[in-house]
Amino acid sequence: MKYCAFILIICFQSLAIAQDNNIKPPIFDSCKEEPIANLQKCFDSKVFNLLFKNFNVPDAVSEANYKGEVVILFEVDKEGGFRTMYVDAIYPELKAEAIRVISAFPKVDPATYNGNLTYKQYSIILKIPLVDQTVSIEDLAIKIEKEELNALEIAAKKELDKVNTDYIKYDNSEYKSQLNIPFSHENYSNFDRATNLIGTNSHTGSKPFLYEEISAYHDFSAENETLKKDSQTWVGKKLWNEHLVQLQAEDYWFTIDPIFDLQAGKDTDADFNSTFNNTRGVFVQGGLGKKFNFSASVYENQGRFAQYFNQYAESIKPSDGPAIVPGRGIAKRFKTDAFDYPVAEAYLSYTPAKFINVQFGHGKNFIGDGYRSLFQSDVASPYPYLKLNTKFWKIKYTNTYTWLKDVRAEVAENGAYLTKYMANHYLSWNVNKRLNLGLFESVIWANTNDRGFDINYLNPIIFYRAIEFETGQDAGNAIVGLSAKYKVNDNFNMYSQFVLDEFSLSDVKGGDGSWKNKFGLQLGAKYYNAFKVKDLMLQAEYNAVRPYTYSHNTITLNYAHNNQPMAHLWGANFRELVLIGRYRYKRWYGEAKLIAGVRGFDLNDGTDNFNYGGNIYRDERDRPFDSGVEIGQGIKTNTINASIQGGYLINPASNLKVFANISYRNFNPEAETMTVLNNSTVWFNFGIRTDLFNWYFDL
Repeated sequence: MKYCAFILIICFQSLAIAQDNNIKPPIFDSCKEEPIANLQKCFDSKVFNLLFKNFNVPDAVSEANYKGEVVILFEVDKEGGFRTMYVDAIYPELKAEAIRVISAFPKVDPATYNGNLTYKQYSIILKIPLVDQTVSIEDLAIKIEKEELNALEIAAKKELDKVNTDYIKYDNSEYKSQLNIPFSHENYSNFDRATNLIGTNSHTGSKPFLYEEISAYHDFSAENETLKKDSQTWVGKKLWNEHLVQLQAEDYWFTIDPIFDLQAGKDTDADFNSTFNNTRGVFVQGGLGKKFNFSASVYENQGRFAQYFNQYAESIKPSDGPAIVPGRGIAKRFKTDAFDYPVAEAYLSYTPAKFINVQFGHGKNFIGDGYRSLFQSDVASPYPYLKLNTKFWKIKYTNTYTWLKDVRAEVAENGAYLTKYMANHYLSWNVNKRLNLGLFESVIWANTNDRGFDINYLNPIIFYRAIEFETGQDAGNAIVGLSAKYKVNDNFNMYSQFVLDEFSLSDVKGGDGSWKNKFGLQLGAKYYNAFKVKDLMLQAEYNAVRPYTYSHNTITLNYAHNNQPMAHLWGANFRELVLIGRYRYKRWYGEAKLIAGVRGFDLNDGTDNFNYGGNIYRDERDRPFDSGVEIGQGIKTNTINASIQGGYLINPASNLKVFANISYRNFNPEAETMTVLNNSTVWFNFGIRTDLFNWYFDL
């Protein structure tokens, strides 16, 4: 698109230096016959003509209906050549076009000062779209001279105006970013099949995923476009389709959404009238440039849950509080029978190179393909962490360093909780188009001998077991694991985990059920588009963990944080079967879940105070016997958790949902104690929720 010569002339402005009578301006060949008084005007006219012939508005600028300005500062050097010194424009295409046009100008006779060759600088402010201006070139030049402004100062005075008009249409930038996809099982089921097709070089074990990773397999923008409601009002768009605040410019973007988790319900076994949860908060995410992203969510919460859940929250209370809400954090009492539990999660994500992403934050991580994880789960409260994801060839390598707390009264010092540390390595290898293998290792250590965060464990590739022997076997608790996944076809895959805390080959061969054989096993399968029903997913999973796994003879080195396990919700000494069905149709979704298991609990009746291996916080040396150890020992308890949930996705951008849920729990121990009680209850609840994390009520 060509610019009109007249418009270019009135947008052209000479610098104050052009007013010095001792300076002779640059001269084009066609201007050499002009009187000295007309040389500047002739030069200006020639520049305008060259711009008219060569400058084209880029298509991207025209299509965006952009309104703004382009500031161009150029110089004619002592050899008569043109050089662009500075261009200020919102679109890089405009900058590139200005540089191209100016650099293509023919050489001229250079300017002179008192007869000596000199440089000469000029500036142009070009308004886009072009407007008809009535002020003359002379008036503009006089104004600049009186204010004594140069081109850079003119641009500086317009900098804030430029920021205010710098915005472009929001284009779902989070879907191309290095931000985490908020981890909830229901949310991740939307793209689970896409990431598990035969031949994909995806790695699905380390969660949460980055949007950038999954966008190669799942088109989030297209999905949202399909779900979009036709609404023309601002309120309608914000309610059904968009973030409450979404702002984007060339080099940055951010969104802001409210967080809600408002629930009401009834527990049939409770001695109170109703259950509730009242969560309000704010969720902020954004990016600066293409390599740096940030996210923060802050929650203010009050809640009273099903009675069994409340009792468990109180049973894991810290040394100076009434309860810990499982998965959320330390609570204080709200009224007489409810909890107040603030939660904050945030992280910074930086990608310095194509293969590496670094995150530092306060949140949770999960390793595995199942509903449960025997390596690292998200059932505990958020914690500080540093995570490095390295991906190349057919490998993804995840290093996670975390700061954990033991909040029990027996380990607290002067009212301060005990700090301990955990370092994890997880190597995922796509052996071929169908088979994936994973190698996991983890170590937990405390601040013994004032060693703090032991630099030995910063090594990203060394085996922690070797370090444990170097620093002393009681200085850390090391765990290793192996995972595998096999894709039978595009709609069916199988996965597994094997975790090893301690192992004695001679005792295994002896076959007498030694307590030293501390390990866990997971076997699972997923069936997508089950029975040829689109978006129906079925999942079956078996988990079994032998007694004393995850525990240690130094009780601070258990595999736990804030009195909650860092792996499976049930700790150890259990086996369970998990069956899950999920279905989605447009904005509607449904879930059915059945969990049946056998667990073993301690008696703690004053006569028998032995550790039977289910409570990972107890000293494993308090065991009643060394052999004959089996799952379910102690108070054998059969438990069933079943639930059905249905809901409607209100806003895909913020993942706001309305739902209704009914769950049944039967907890049937062979014998009852003060802490192990027979319980059978039905819990109805409904509400509206921003789905950013997993609730685990299947205790």
